[in-house]
Amino acid sequence: MFNSINNLNESIIEEFKAQIRGELVFPNDFNYHTARKVYNGMIDKYPGLIVKCIDVADVIHSVNFGRNNDLLVAVRGGGHNGGGLGICDDGLVIDLSGIKFVRVDISDRTVRVGGGNLWGEVDHATHPFGLAIPAGIISTTGVGGLTLGGGVGHLSRKFGLTIDNLLEADMVLADGSFVTVNAKQHPDLFWAIRGGGGNFGIVTSFKFKAYKVKTVIGGPTLWPIEKTEEIMEWYHNFIQNAPDELNGFIATMIIPGDPFPKHLHNKQFCGIVWCYVGDPAKFDKLFEAVLELDPLFQHVGEMPYPSIQTLFDGLMPPGMQWYWRADFFNELGAEVREQHLKFGSNIPTPLSQMHLYPISGAASRVGAQETPWAYRDAKYAGVIVGVDPDPKKADKITSWCKDYWQALHPYSSGGAYSNFMMDEGQDRVKASYKHNYERLTKIKKKYDPTNLFKVNQNIQPSN
Repeated sequence: MFNSINNLNESIIEEFKAQIRGELVFPNDFNYHTARKVYNGMIDKYPGLIVKCIDVADVIHSVNFGRNNDLLVAVRGGGHNGGGLGICDDGLVIDLSGIKFVRVDISDRTVRVGGGNLWGEVDHATHPFGLAIPAGIISTTGVGGLTLGGGVGHLSRKFGLTIDNLLEADMVLADGSFVTVNAKQHPDLFWAIRGGGGNFGIVTSFKFKAYKVKTVIGGPTLWPIEKTEEIMEWYHNFIQNAPDELNGFIATMIIPGDPFPKHLHNKQFCGIVWCYVGDPAKFDKLFEAVLELDPLFQHVGEMPYPSIQTLFDGLMPPGMQWYWRADFFNELGAEVREQHLKFGSNIPTPLSQMHLYPISGAASRVGAQETPWAYRDAKYAGVIVGVDPDPKKADKITSWCKDYWQALHPYSSGGAYSNFMMDEGQDRVKASYKHNYERLTKIKKKYDPTNLFKVNQNIQPSN
């Protein structure tokens, strides 16, 4: 059992206050309810104390305070985690949102990023230099959570996952010590954080490799939901053989409203969202195969890279109800396509949807043991999300999501991308790390033997 902050001696709290330069937020404070909110409005947890750290010293003192007083500790970066694993009831939340900086080094195309940054802030800083770091598809996502879990997005086929472009990290460990990890310093820990989540310490800064990406050609193409099976069969063959420069994730979805034309509103579609980073002169020829399928709607054109990263931000603001389920898939066979048509035709709310992100090109050329991300041989990272602003529809979106997932799971690879998972228990965590799980447990025992960092997709220390 963990101690409650309410049971701690007042002098202990006062001593801790004196050590911290950031803000301490207690349940009686006016901004407590704002501070405890996370991206997923379905998560409603009440921590005993939130520490808004502004530097590494704050993080060290917070880790020591949590460990020495046997408190449940959660670590919050961007707060985007679907399962709400950046917050906890009654315990201590170490909030990194005040540790923000982005330093671009154009001499070697590297970028140093604070542990509390959001991806939109990174894109804002790198874009004037014509650079980009492979990340996700929503700019309000936290750098820390997305990176530590893997990082699938628009640039994955050309430049790999986010973890494939992580060069170094500064970390505060469970014992309060500070380390820099890279291929030469603490290489075991560096291996573990590239996909192993927040199990091994708190990352206060990341150093990434960046690429020359200024503009992309991208946007959605839509077909009536009745064509789902046909489009998915074509897509599987097309995307697996497409040049790395072309990425496209496929979806079943409803068009909820603006900025799309009115005749599309509130109808179900099979869609593909494209992103091309190759020679613009070659795009039209490459895209002919897509247009031959006669999309009902297509809005694909040249845009700044930050624009495609923010394409869906307006539709997905913080605070809505979310329920997530996910799996990896190797194929899109007839049985799988049939289920996508069935559930895609019965999407319960305008924002609920399913995505399949291709794990091919550069992302598939990293060995299955080179990082904890075990499913390099999978063709897709699939995710089903039930989404709606109304808490009264939480059960409705959850049921649809679970039923969709249960229908597809028998055809899956067995595990899921950890950033797409809710709090689903140890069996699912083990399945998602597969052959790498045992190695992760040994590293966990070395760096966090008491499992201080357990509010996550938890890797338990080996016996």
